[in-house]
Amino acid sequence: DLVFAEHYVGCMNCEHCHAGEYRLCLETDWRKYPEGLRFGYTLAERAPHLFGGFAEYMYLPWNSILHKVPDGLSPELAGVVTPMANGIQWALFDCNVGYDSRVLIQGPGQQGLSQVVACKQAGASLIIITGTNKDVKRLAVAKTLGADYTINVEEEDPLERIMEITSGEGMDVSLECTSGAGTIPVLLGIEAMKRKGGTLLIQGEVPDFPNFPMGKIANKYITIKAARGHNYRSCELALKQLNSDRFDLSQITTHRFGLKDTHEAINAVGGSGDVIHVSLMPWK
Repeated sequence: DLVFAEHYVGCMNCEHCHAGEYRLCLETDWRKYPEGLRFGYTLAERAPHLFGGFAEYMYLPWNSILHKVPDGLSPELAGVVTPMANGIQWALFDCNVGYDSRVLIQGPGQQGLSQVVACKQAGASLIIITGTNKDVKRLAVAKTLGADYTINVEEEDPLERIMEITSGEGMDVSLECTSGAGTIPVLLGIEAMKRKGGTLLIQGEVPDFPNFPMGKIANKYITIKAARGHNYRSCELALKQLNSDRFDLSQITTHRFGLKDTHEAINAVGGSGDVIHVSLMPWK
C-alpha cells in the first residue's frame, strides 16, 4: 500500500496525542525539544540516519503517524497532503471559514493555493488572493481553483482594491501564507477586516512586531489565530479532497526531479514563480 507519513512523531501518551493533535505534542516540537523526532527536521547525523523524505528508504519508528493513500491517487498528488491538510486545518477548523465567508489569502504558493481549494469547498462567497510580479502563473492557477479575484501587490494598492471589490465592507478572514514577508501581510489583514469580529491567521515565522496595532485589534474585535500545522483529521480530509475530481489539483504539482537532483529541486522551489510544488522521485 502507498502511505503518507506525517512529519510529526508523537509520544502517544499525552492528551494532545490521544486527541489526534500530534502537532501539539512536546516530544515532536523541534523548537522546544531538540531531542524529539520529526521527519524533515531531525538531522541525518542521528542514527539510523533516515528521518527525511529525500531518500529511497525511510526509518519509521513505532509511533510514526501514517495515512493510507486512496487507490488511484498518484504519489505526486499525495505529496501535496501537507499543504492541503494545513489549508483545511487553518481555514476550516481554526478560522471557521464556511458558507458566505469572505476570505483574503496572502501568498499564492502551494500553501495559499491549497487554502483556495479549502475555502471554496467550504462555501466561501468571496476569495481574494494576493501575490507579486513573480506569481503571475500562480495567480492564474488560483483563479482556476476558485479564487474570485487576484491582486498583484506590486502593481496596485491591495487595500484599496479589496475595499473596491467589497464596496467598503472588508473581509471576514485573512490567511497569511507568504511565509517570509514579515509584518506587512499582518498589517494588511488587519486593515482589510472592516467588519467587526473578523479572524486573522498568522504564521510562526512572523518576527518581532514593534508597535503592534493592539488598538485596532481591540476596536475591530479581531481574533488572532496562530498557524500550527494540522491534525490527523485534516490529513484524512486532505487525502479525500486530493482524490476527488472537483478541482484540477495536478496544476499544483508542476515539476519532478530525480533523487540525484535534490539540490536543483530545492533551488527550483525558491526560484521561478512557475514552480509551485516539486515532486522528488526517489528511484530516478
